[in-house]
Amino acid sequence: MSSSIERYIAGHPRVVDTVTVVTLFVLFLVGARISLPGTTQREALWPAVVIAVNACAGVLLSRSHPRTAVTVTTVCAMTASALGYLLTVLMLAPAMVAIYWLAVLTDRRTTRRHCFGVIVMLVATATLLDPVDHPLVLKTVAPIAYVLVAVVTGSARRMRRAYLDAVHARADHAERTREEEARHRVTEERMRIARELHDVVAHHLALANAQATTAAHLARSDPEQTRRMLNDLTGTTSSALRELKATVGLLRHADDVEAPLEPAPGLSRLPELIDTVRSGGLGVTLTTVGRERPLSPGVDLTAYRIVQEALTNITKHAAGAAACVRLAYSADRLAITVTNNATATFPVGRVAAVPARGFGLIGMRERAHSVGGNLEAGHRPEGGFEVSTALPLYPQPTEEEERTS
Repeated sequence: MSSSIERYIAGHPRVVDTVTVVTLFVLFLVGARISLPGTTQREALWPAVVIAVNACAGVLLSRSHPRTAVTVTTVCAMTASALGYLLTVLMLAPAMVAIYWLAVLTDRRTTRRHCFGVIVMLVATATLLDPVDHPLVLKTVAPIAYVLVAVVTGSARRMRRAYLDAVHARADHAERTREEEARHRVTEERMRIARELHDVVAHHLALANAQATTAAHLARSDPEQTRRMLNDLTGTTSSALRELKATVGLLRHADDVEAPLEPAPGLSRLPELIDTVRSGGLGVTLTTVGRERPLSPGVDLTAYRIVQEALTNITKHAAGAAACVRLAYSADRLAITVTNNATATFPVGRVAAVPARGFGLIGMRERAHSVGGNLEAGHRPEGGFEVSTALPLYPQPTEEEERTS
């Protein structure tokens, strides 16, 4: 009920002002008939009517010109006091309404300055120009109290409105921040999935292209080898489809029971990766230095994808070259180096992949940075290309620590 009344008042300010002015006019005339015992009451009512009309006209300016409204209503109150009317709350009501709106619509400094001026003018007029000689308390304390009540009420409303505006502003800012954060996370997730798709698709397609090219070259000279190459090609495409399905499954809803739950690949599958690459005609050697240590899932996946992408690039851009993969474990880092010898000769009839600009190196560098590592890539002085990365080794909790935690 109260909320509907507040909405009506906010939506119909002219109706509210009209009702307020009529009410103030009636109250002013009632206050003009009030006098103290033993004092002479004015018989004529027309001075009070003239003053009330001017005071109510000033009240109508309260929303648009609050300073002017305070000046007009204060002058009317001073005139009434100089004519011998007792400054009751009824006769000061127009001035109080004007001061209230001044406190609501202006700043604190303006309100204090006008409040002090109104009090001084009212008290001075009632004290010096009062023809009836009303009690001093009614000419000083009462007007001061009435003005202060209007100022305090208006200031309280102004501060409440400022507080609500601040709350709404903070809520809007928080909403915008949440939306921006959500968009940022969506972008990061898209980039992560795009890297996964690039690594999976580029590796298997490059390998399938190499196997198909080699099989076409050996079709007449070595049918048995061609048959084995085609069998390997079938396995390569099947593996590509499985990994592609698992990666695209990340886009499904979490409650999708059909979403694949295969574990992410790691260095444990590195021998399988090298065998697959070798089946495409690329000679690969694997060297491990230091004691192998368990890796965190993120570092394990990153290491595998970097080696996979580096071998894919060799297959595409340095067909026929020999590749070397070196894993070096230290106390706190894993150094991975993938090199190729580009001076190797191509088989007769073998078609080398056309070098192209892609996102392989960018993706590898982003993967390394995402786990706190770094990556460098470039041509070797003695020929060929080298990709090297250093990834941090995070300590893995022991079984006793897992039980205690």
